[in-house]
Amino acid sequence: QRSSDELVRAILDGMAWLGMTPDEGPFFQTGNRVQHVADALQLLASGKAYRCFCEAAALSAEREAAEKAGGGYTYPRRCLMIPRENSDARAAAGAPFVVRLNVPPGATAWDDGVHGPTSFPNEVLEDLILLRTDGTPTYNLSVVSDDVAMRITHVIRGDDHISNTPKQILIYDGLGKTPPVFAHLPLIFGTDKKRLSKRHGATSVLDYRASGFLPEALFNFLALLGWNPGDERQKMTRDELIAAFDLDGVGKSGAVFDPTKLEWLNGLYVAELPMDE
Repeated sequence: QRSSDELVRAILDGMAWLGMTPDEGPFFQTGNRVQHVADALQLLASGKAYRCFCEAAALSAEREAAEKAGGGYTYPRRCLMIPRENSDARAAAGAPFVVRLNVPPGATAWDDGVHGPTSFPNEVLEDLILLRTDGTPTYNLSVVSDDVAMRITHVIRGDDHISNTPKQILIYDGLGKTPPVFAHLPLIFGTDKKRLSKRHGATSVLDYRASGFLPEALFNFLALLGWNPGDERQKMTRDELIAAFDLDGVGKSGAVFDPTKLEWLNGLYVAELPMDE
């Protein structure tokens, strides 16, 4: 429901305008659903996951009560204690269930490409749902399943995903797969230091094209958000940016999307154009 040909075309057209040519794809997550379900069943068979027969309404009421009392809520793992034969029989009889990851005790740690050594105590992770009652896979299962299938070596994404990483590492471990390198980039903020959103103006790369910005200028500007080449350079060609890029140059604090700087940088590129252009 959140995907359409129009949205896909806007992404691809924006990339093409910026000179970023994909060498494969696009891929749609729903296209790999059979593998997602197979991976969940593998986790279930190996005891790395279990069926949960608790009613969603009852769990929502428990969560609401915990929040009203001023505390956090994690699923109390009731169904983890159901013997496997009992669980199999209830499922065979048609009882609705979700499949939950069996989070082990301890902590989950990784060496983040931006933040360095990072860890989460497993007790805060909760036994996350892998398959919903209707059999559809959830985000954390799907991305791991896809990245395994696509032989992904590095996952470079925003800081808002860092809390998903320990969950995904546990799924990799449960499937007997080696996790990729994870690197979490600083989020982009508006000049008011609030997370960049539609209220800050342009919402699509192509809006900048319509406003007269040059693709080289926007590419240059975006590359410098949250990263620097280790010197004072501001105006850099695509080849210079690619040659200089290294995760070590990525900062840990949020980057500010400053329209004034973008306009200044765009002006430098416009000044180099032939007069007729």
